[in-house]
Amino acid sequence: MNANPAFQSRGPQQQYVQRGQLGGVADSSADEVEKTVQSEAVDSSSQDWKARLKIPPADTRYRTEDVTATKGNEFEDYFLKRELLMGIYEKGFERPSPIQEESIPIALTGSDILARAKNGTGKTAAFCIPALEKIDQDLNAIQVVILVPTRELALQTSQVCKELGKHLNIQVMVTTGGTSLKDDIMRLYQPVHLLVGTPGRILDLSKKGVCILKDCAMLVMDEADKLLSPEFQPSIEQLIGFLPGNRQILMFSATFPVTVKDFKDRYLQKPYIINLMDELTLKGITQFYAFVEERQKVHCLNTLFSKLQINQSIIFCNSVNRVELLAKKITELGYSCFYIHAKMLQDHRNRVFHDFRNGACRNLVCTDLFTRGIDIQAVNVVINFDFPKNSETYLHRVGRSGRFGHLGLAVNLITYEDRFNLYRIEQELGTEIKQIPPHIDQAIYCR
Repeated sequence: MNANPAFQSRGPQQQYVQRGQLGGVADSSADEVEKTVQSEAVDSSSQDWKARLKIPPADTRYRTEDVTATKGNEFEDYFLKRELLMGIYEKGFERPSPIQEESIPIALTGSDILARAKNGTGKTAAFCIPALEKIDQDLNAIQVVILVPTRELALQTSQVCKELGKHLNIQVMVTTGGTSLKDDIMRLYQPVHLLVGTPGRILDLSKKGVCILKDCAMLVMDEADKLLSPEFQPSIEQLIGFLPGNRQILMFSATFPVTVKDFKDRYLQKPYIINLMDELTLKGITQFYAFVEERQKVHCLNTLFSKLQINQSIIFCNSVNRVELLAKKITELGYSCFYIHAKMLQDHRNRVFHDFRNGACRNLVCTDLFTRGIDIQAVNVVINFDFPKNSETYLHRVGRSGRFGHLGLAVNLITYEDRFNLYRIEQELGTEIKQIPPHIDQAIYCR
């Protein structure tokens, strides 16, 4: 008897073929042979499915340990749908980051999650992947709602969902304030499986009876600390009333103030707590300050532009008026520059965001509208033209550089009035912001 396992497993199939050749087999057996041969052909052809994917070139830039210190898991270890895996690999994801390793398997079990992780470590995919996996494509109902605080983040998150789920027949919709309510209502008459948006608009549509959430089994709150500010929290609490009692809630953010903990105690059921932040500042970001007088700031900025190796930069101001004035000054200095702030028309903001993300311009001047979760990996320099008033704002601003563990540089222009804020933010974040040296080594922010 042949002990080869492969030979043994093929024995019955060979037996069917031999009987068929002898003419002593029933029609049903012949059908079984055909099905077996067909299934074998499918299996053999599907084994090289990864080889046929259009995978982008590997990102060889240096990464910090907060995205490389993984357990060694693979996306295939989570038994995801093959169509979803295809989207994951074609998006350029190679292996799960630490926040993805912690979140994805827990989310797939249906448990509530309260997750704290640094900006730029793969938070968006950590909830998009389990959301897409759990959606039933054959059920024409909203099954996942993802809440975000800004339209820009809503557009970015929905794009990630569409790219990851491009081989799935899943319909993704974005809805936020400042856009046509009528268009949203008409869109909701078509199938929608996953809804991304801001709390006020989704609540409005739910109250009108056009956004039906009785089959919504998962609610995701990205940038949860901002969503639980007085501006949004009442809308979110009302919105939860439209969800089924057995819904799953996933909360993600870089900071967890008291409001988040209170919300967790009230609405999450035995949540799984994930905390991947030993300290609040991002690893891989080198931080400097330069003491300047207000009238010297533009000259100092010009010097930074001439000396730094900038892929793309974001320059933050504390007011809308200063954003427009500074953008004009930068343009007059001869540098390409876009600007974006909350008082701009929505379509204009969308176009600026899209063009900057696609590399049409090197520098962007903005207010804190732009600090929440926006992911533009080419940004390696952040400049606080106006120093922020609190540590949370500073953290989110600085997090715009060094996305997904790459290196970045933050330069803060400090006036005499800012000196106490600088000291306080250093203390609260447990970090050191050093005085800017005459020469900055490119290796600390360009590798």
